[in-house]
Formats: sequence, C-alpha cells, structure tokens
Amino acid sequence: MAKTIFITGASRGFGKLWAEALLQRGDKVVATARDLSTLNDLVSKYGDNILPLQLDVNDRAADIAAIQQAKEHFGSIDVLINNAGYGLFGSVEETNEKEAREQMETNFFGLLWLTQAVLPVMRQQGHGHIIQVSSVLGLVTLPVLGLYNASKFAVEGLSETLATEVKGFGINISLIEPNGFATEWAGASSAQTVAMPEYDAVRAAFQAGLTDDIFGVPEATTPAVLKLIDSETPPLRLFLGKVAYPWVKQTYEGRFAEGENWNEVASAAHGK
Repeated sequence: MAKTIFITGASRGFGKLWAEALLQRGDKVVATARDLSTLNDLVSKYGDNILPLQLDVNDRAADIAAIQQAKEHFGSIDVLINNAGYGLFGSVEETNEKEAREQMETNFFGLLWLTQAVLPVMRQQGHGHIIQVSSVLGLVTLPVLGLYNASKFAVEGLSETLATEVKGFGINISLIEPNGFATEWAGASSAQTVAMPEYDAVRAAFQAGLTDDIFGVPEATTPAVLKLIDSETPPLRLFLGKVAYPWVKQTYEGRFAEGENWNEVASAAHGK
C-alpha cells in the first residue's frame, strides 16, 4: 500500500535519492528544500505524487505550517524523515558562538520542531513512523567534528526517549546511523571554522584517516531505507555501511572495559 512520506533536505544527497526511490514505487512524497528549483526534475517526472515545499527547518512556525499543509494536501502523513542537516568542520576551540548555534539549530532544533509538529497528526491517525537521520557520529566521535558530534548525540538522546513516550500511540521511531558516504555532506553542504595553526596536526591526522574504502555508495542505501519504511516492527537504530556497526561495537567495548576498571571507585561513590 502506498504511503505518504514527508522528507526534509530533499534537494541533494540522501534526501533526493530516497525521495525519488519512493516516488518511483508509487508513494506520495512531500519533499522540502530551501531552493525549490532543485526539485523541478522530480516535479516534472512525478506530477501530483510530489508536493514540493520551500522550507528552512530552523523556522519553527514554517515547520508547523509545512506539516499542516502536507496533511491537508495528501490527507495523512505516514512517515516523517528528518534528513536536513550539515556538517561543521573545526575543532571545539575554533568554533565561534554563531557557528555552534547554527549547527544545533539545523541538526537538532529543526528536527525537534518537525517532530513535535507531526506527532498530533500521527496520534490522531493512530499510526506513524518518524525516521531521524542521525549518524554513527551520534554514538562515537571524530576530532574536528565536535559540534556535529554533539548535535547528533542530542538527536540520539531525544529520539530514544521519544520512542518510549509514543509507542502506545502506534508511532515508531527509528534512527538511521550512516558511516561516511560519498555525498556532498563533507563538500558543498558543509561549513568550516577559521583554522588555528595549533590544530594543524589534528586536522592532518583526521584527513589521513579518510581512505576511499570507508566511504559507502549513496545509492546502495536505498533498499535498506525502503525496507525500514515498510517494516511493521522497525528497529530503533539502523546502521548504514560496513564501517558503522563494527566501529560502534569496538568503541563501546572499550567504554565498558574502562567502566569495569573504575567500578570499585564508582560503587564507593554511591555512599551506601
């Protein structure tokens, strides 16, 4: 059965790939972008099955209005895919207030506003699926991506909590956690801080670790995302790529080992 999917950040990358795959199989798609011209090819090809909406997810009132317009246009919203976001490259010390706030506004607050806006629609329907495009960097970290890491860690905590709150309404929550993929995320879609020479060695080490093999093929993610959307019992977390899960597993094993080493001190701190 065809579904109605609302997807943000549909102008390029994962968002556009997934939007077109959904349209190809007959779903109805509400696709948002800051620049509507980036959706002209989809509109000309799929006609009434796509509703293109100009949207800056940082605008809470516009987010609420977009959800309402989508509901009125198609009658329902079965799936919300919060895909809009970008990477901010720079060390924590290099990051200024404006850069930090803008990173959180888009990656976290924009996602929050749309999530809040769609929940009443899904509660009234008695069903729904909210898919948050997080990152493996919401569970593990890399240097020179501290604010991006923080934004995705926030998305993880919010979404895991939300899943426990809305399950009784028939609403599922999923976090998509990709490793690196060959999209424009690290290029045209990204932002950079002003570099401090003190961190040149850190940046060099980071760049040296970016081998071609760790970047997946974006088109290869589509079957996994369609399967997630179609699942009657979707997982809370879906890793994408061959690097993500092993990396998280190794990192968490290290955290548990460190916790075990300090458990006597931790237990004594309980006081009783």
